[in-house]
Amino acid sequence: MIEGRIIKGVGGLYFIDTNNGIVECSVRGIFRKNKITPTVGDYVKISLLEDNKGIIEEILERKNILIRPRVSNIDCAIITFSIISPNINIDLLDRFLVLAESQSVENIIICINKCDLANEEDITYIKSLYKDIYPIIFTSTIKNIGIQDLKNFMDRKVTVFAGPSGVGKSSLINYILPNASLRTGDISKKIERGKHTTRQVELLEAWEHTYIVDSPGFTSLNMDFLENDLDKYFKEFKYFLGDCKFYDCKHIHEPNCAIKGQIGKNISKERYNRYTKLLNEMLERN
Repeated sequence: MIEGRIIKGVGGLYFIDTNNGIVECSVRGIFRKNKITPTVGDYVKISLLEDNKGIIEEILERKNILIRPRVSNIDCAIITFSIISPNINIDLLDRFLVLAESQSVENIIICINKCDLANEEDITYIKSLYKDIYPIIFTSTIKNIGIQDLKNFMDRKVTVFAGPSGVGKSSLINYILPNASLRTGDISKKIERGKHTTRQVELLEAWEHTYIVDSPGFTSLNMDFLENDLDKYFKEFKYFLGDCKFYDCKHIHEPNCAIKGQIGKNISKERYNRYTKLLNEMLERN
């Protein structure tokens, strides 16, 4: 058997990047029986058949896996929103941040695209919300703003661009990696597709030891992937967790709450309000 990494999956077939090149693989029936689904980003062991085809025999341990987009072993998440056209949705942005935090993604960056269309007031407002919590990069492919900063964050990492439709994720990726469709040419021929489009999750090699995940966009994100401990996934809360009077404090009605004591200081009122909104959603669901 040889090892490789799943870079694309289409119609029950998986394309594995190995030292022998890209190998088209099916999966053992035992995976379906045990309801185990291989995922783009997985490291796998495969046995080779004829005609450069193979069978996935084993999925190696994952360090993380995102739900939407579904992709594993991610080093960096670039949460991408446009500042205008469509206008930025701060509530949805926070949901994406919680999603990335809940999956232990080590590097989380906020990318605000189409900044050439924004006024200084909009940019200042967004900076005020997140500048002390996450790195923020303002980008424009029209004016080549922030692109090199993105590349610096991505270097020697597997990076996923996540965000709603229409914010320019694919435009950013095409700008960073103009030959993306050429790099996936062999796969496109096998599955009889044309140039690269965001129809499914795909792992693209940008440069040495650096990969990009492109994925379909979407406009809503519920919190079904969380069971509890929402406060752990608001990054600025982490410094004060454990200082509350009650060990199971939800930071809503309890007295002597360390989180509520930081509102307007190290925790913004807006972020706290979105925490309570998400928590109430979770409680109602449960």
